[in-house]
Amino acid sequence: MKISEHELQNLVTCAALAATRAGEFIARSRPERIERKSGGDTHASQIVTDVDRRSQEIILETLAPTVARFDLGVLAEEQHDDGLRLSKDYFWSIDPLDGTLPFVESRPGYAVSIALVARDGVPLLGVVLDPVDGVLYQAARGAGIDRNGEPWTAAPDRSSRTLALFSDRSFAATAEYAPFVAGLGRVARDLGLTGVDIRPTAGAVMSACGTLENPLACYVKFPKTRPGGGSLWDFAATACLFHEAGYVVTDIHGGQLDLNRADSTFMNHRGVLFASTTELAARIRALRP
Repeated sequence: MKISEHELQNLVTCAALAATRAGEFIARSRPERIERKSGGDTHASQIVTDVDRRSQEIILETLAPTVARFDLGVLAEEQHDDGLRLSKDYFWSIDPLDGTLPFVESRPGYAVSIALVARDGVPLLGVVLDPVDGVLYQAARGAGIDRNGEPWTAAPDRSSRTLALFSDRSFAATAEYAPFVAGLGRVARDLGLTGVDIRPTAGAVMSACGTLENPLACYVKFPKTRPGGGSLWDFAATACLFHEAGYVVTDIHGGQLDLNRADSTFMNHRGVLFASTTELAARIRALRP
């Protein structure tokens, strides 16, 4: 069934309620159980807590009526992928606590992320809640982006003289890191900036939101052949936010993100690029290995 614009706005409201409820729970919680899970190839992707799981329960309880009403699939990080996302017209893509590692370490950089994705991989709505600062981002395809309930347009900060690079903590241990940072430094100088401000502390969702909040910034993940890496639920909501903000979100080659990948939930096959301008995105693609 096709979801109308009015129904999509109602689903944004429902997703925002689910994210807010989960975020309120996270904000008052500390993990009592920290466990290891398989699949990812970094420490950040291998840990899960009781708070992750309870946050997911809160979200699923809130969204349950919409699943029944619109015959939606559900892809959620802390439960098995049943494959229905590949046959349903739309599915919820849910990360109940992105950035579990900074959460465990009592550092900012974690968030709740909920998206509605069409079968062709296009994100139709995105909602992100930052439990630390209480910031709620929400967007629906073609309807713009709201920040804390108000229409939001990122205004350039003319006082900033650096290029912000948001990255995963594990990026620094890769062979691509040093050449890429050196190249990005040259890009910054070409743009009349003083250098690169590297920010490797947040999860994928807050790294993307940090890119939104900065006048000239990027969040980059290079492709890799090993299993693991960022997953569909890490990027679906922020991809919608970036589209509605008029920012760039693509794979590292400039193609559409494969947000309903049939053979895996991981996004490591083609990389990810979030950038504040098309010029910056083009220059970053030219630096890729």
